[in-house]
Amino acid sequence: MTWATGVGSMPGDDAVGFRQAQETVLGELPDLPHLVELPGRGIEAGMVGRALALVTDLGIDLQPAGWRLTGEPGASGVDHRRARSLLAHDLDVLEELTQGYDGAFKVQVAGPWTLAATVEKPRGDKVLSDVGARRDLAQALAEGVRQHVAELRRRVAGAGRLVVQVDEPGLAGVLAGRVPTASGFGKHRTVHPPEASEALGWVLDAVAGEGAEPWVHSCAPETPLDLVRGAGARGLVVDLDVVDAAGHDVLASILEGVDGGEVVAVGVVPSTDPGSPPTATQVAERVLRWLDVLGLDPDVAGDRLLVVPTCGLSGATPAWSRTALDLAVSAARALT
Repeated sequence: MTWATGVGSMPGDDAVGFRQAQETVLGELPDLPHLVELPGRGIEAGMVGRALALVTDLGIDLQPAGWRLTGEPGASGVDHRRARSLLAHDLDVLEELTQGYDGAFKVQVAGPWTLAATVEKPRGDKVLSDVGARRDLAQALAEGVRQHVAELRRRVAGAGRLVVQVDEPGLAGVLAGRVPTASGFGKHRTVHPPEASEALGWVLDAVAGEGAEPWVHSCAPETPLDLVRGAGARGLVVDLDVVDAAGHDVLASILEGVDGGEVVAVGVVPSTDPGSPPTATQVAERVLRWLDVLGLDPDVAGDRLLVVPTCGLSGATPAWSRTALDLAVSAARALT
């Protein structure tokens, strides 16, 4: 059976908005609901702030230029503490809303290379510029994720199948040497694939070590899906429009079932209202055309295939976010 889920972010800018969005996700996504992210609440609730909330071994604060390591373990600023407080609040609400829930569940966290390309060192410039700093951040993230999964097991006791989606939109830029330096006049050196795979693997291994499924999501062009898969990802979440030829080959290999237990989630539902919304049949037909190009029968793909909205659902209206999730579910049912 083809199924559906969401990428993670939703519209909303306060605690009431979070509860409403979480209720929407739990109601609209029976196959695989997820913990909602609301970037509209501020930088502390954005993708990077959310991930840094899990990192307790390093000192972190917020500067005008963005998130920064303080260089002193445990010496975190008020904004980092607020990020952790927001996450704790969200988990409290989630625990309340999932009383009696029985099924699969998904959470999201920014990956080590997206953090390294975003967070600064104590004296400026990105963590990406320092081999030791990026290793420390990746390992601290892995430990934070390990603890996060254990807590989720306790809070959502009915989630027999738990998925952790590692968001890596920055990975392609890191590997291609496209991340700008602090001056803006240069680019950081390219990170070689073995190191990129190793650091990502630490986080994915931490997920798997707690009995959860590690997935990786990226809506950035040129994301090396073969490297991601080799690092230990058991699921790949992509916007179909940005996947290159090599990526399509990787997705086809998964859907053919060469290695059991892997899944592919394709972003095909518009994340914002296009004015003339597609029907569920039209969304399903687009997926069918893609499978036909790959030479795959939908019945072969089966439950290894998911339908999701594309990136950017946080920029939608609450009404469209609900419609987009409903379209994803209905298209998945049509494919089945």
